Amino acid sequence: MLNITAHGPETDLPPLLIAPGLFGSGRNWGVIAKNLSAERRVLALDLRNHGDSSWDDSHTYPELAADIAQVIEAEGRACDLLGHSMGGKTAMMLALMHPGLVERLVVADIAPVAYGHGATHEGLIAAMQGLKIDDLTSRMEADRRLSESVHDKGTRAFLLQSLELREGPVRWKLNLEALKANLPAILGWPDLPTGVKPFAGQTLFLSGGNSNYLLPEHHEKIRALFPHADFEVIEGAGHWLHAERPRQVEAAIAAFLTR
Repeated sequence: MLNITAHGPETDLPPLLIAPGLFGSGRNWGVIAKNLSAERRVLALDLRNHGDSSWDDSHTYPELAADIAQVIEAEGRACDLLGHSMGGKTAMMLALMHPGLVERLVVADIAPVAYGHGATHEGLIAAMQGLKIDDLTSRMEADRRLSESVHDKGTRAFLLQSLELREGPVRWKLNLEALKANLPAILGWPDLPTGVKPFAGQTLFLSGGNSNYLLPEHHEKIRALFPHADFEVIEGAGHWLHAERPRQVEAAIAAFLTR
């Protein structure tokens, strides 16, 4: 079972599950999850090899989808599902392979296609693996050291949320070796099993106006798999739209889930 951070009481509305992206965890969605929980129970997940969830050498989308399917089955009813980036691909895979478990689907800034961002992600993994952490006592010092290889302040802040400084030895709460080995699968999109049908539920695809991950040329492929898809652009946001424009993202999700 995945690590879960639950927000809000049980209601008659379907719970909302949040699947974060690569290098992310449920804590990255904490404020949005808490705000959305005013109307329904919200479960922010750590996917495998992230946060406080278990580590595994394998990291494929069918496996990631099966992990979340176990969470939904434990809830005892179909849930609404929100996924960002890698979590968005996981959410799409789950909706396609186990449609009875998903009521409505929100996919944030990703499409069911393969991407060529391998060098960027490999560089971030190398930077984290190369960071001297055994004598660290502060996040400020960690940021200073990481700045030598990761120059963007926002990216460093995001990555350092997965550096455990408080309990036990300093460590990354990411299985960096497994993520590195599985990066081609993470950036790709697998062939679907024979017999998989398009997802019949309502779906919202959110994209960052400054991002190049979810583009108009992807819409045809998306509609083939998600024929009831709507598209909404969050202006002024990049790929990490939930961190850059959290209130706009939160409002778009809330409006979609209540219409």
